[in-house]
Amino acid sequence: MSELDLHEQEQVDALKSWWKENSNWVYGLVTVSLLAFAGSQFWKQHQAGQSTGAASLYAEVMKQTASGDDKRIGDAADALAERFADSPYATRAQLLAAQISQQAGDATRAKARLWWVIEHADEDGLQHVARLKLAAMLLDEKQYEDALKHLATAHPAAFDSVYADLKGDVLSAMGKTDDARIAYKQALEKADEQAVQRNLIQLKLDGLGNAK
Repeated sequence: MSELDLHEQEQVDALKSWWKENSNWVYGLVTVSLLAFAGSQFWKQHQAGQSTGAASLYAEVMKQTASGDDKRIGDAADALAERFADSPYATRAQLLAAQISQQAGDATRAKARLWWVIEHADEDGLQHVARLKLAAMLLDEKQYEDALKHLATAHPAAFDSVYADLKGDVLSAMGKTDDARIAYKQALEKADEQAVQRNLIQLKLDGLGNAK
């Protein structure tokens, strides 16, 4: 790769500044979008076979989501987790409540909810969404080593790109440029050719400059 010219470097620097300020929002948006889709599909496919009580409480969580009220959403999610901890509804509700708690500035409660999902979810996909979100929060808190421990967790191939991308963010924040470059390259290699995040990964990679 050729040296970046001044204009390109200014663009990269602007991207890095924007990413530093908005990375959690981006990860949050991705999580909420995933949950919205997964939640609607889950509701259609599993409503008939689940406990009426669990389904009713999950519906209440989804209803309260529109309010944006952290306490009301959290209370509904906690009631579901307490009464139907083994229900797939409970892990979905806790994952959504964690996002709302983070947006409300309650990082401690958000991380506790994410841990609950990691420990209770029967579905690998939900566990890894929660683990990635937790790692992103730890990155934001500059708890880099703890974030890397989560990102070293074995995961399905479908998650390879996002795990490597976030690992690159952590390593870059630690000043480990060479290691971050390797992680971003892995993220690009594993990303779907049509994935929208490819351009962002490439820009972050370019922002590291050439290997020495």
